[in-house]
Amino acid sequence: MAVKRIVANINAKDPQALRSFYEALFGLEVVMDHGWILTFASSEGASPQLSVASQGGSGTMVPQISIEVDNVDQVYDLATAAGHEIVYHIVDEPWGVRRFYVRDPSGAIINVVQHITKAAFSDH
Repeated sequence: MAVKRIVANINAKDPQALRSFYEALFGLEVVMDHGWILTFASSEGASPQLSVASQGGSGTMVPQISIEVDNVDQVYDLATAAGHEIVYHIVDEPWGVRRFYVRDPSGAIINVVQHITKAAFSDH
């Protein structure tokens, strides 16, 4: 038996209201739309992962979803320019990631993260 995919499900009264959030911030495409459910996907391949945590690191709350990106500063700038609530401002964490938390229109907390090299880590 092999896990082929893990899908995060966010409870939203109006899934369509989240469409522009995930398309604009993350470049995700809608690959399924039944009205009551939207499924977004990236053209990038990713291995299935599931995290179970007692806290979000650095004493933060556990986010509902973590989305790894290749340019976290760009996503942060897009999120703040669009007026989205930043729950945890951008920071370099001691375990080698640069990240921030943003609240999506349904209220879900999204951990937007980029792994950084030690050289890049010292530049921020």
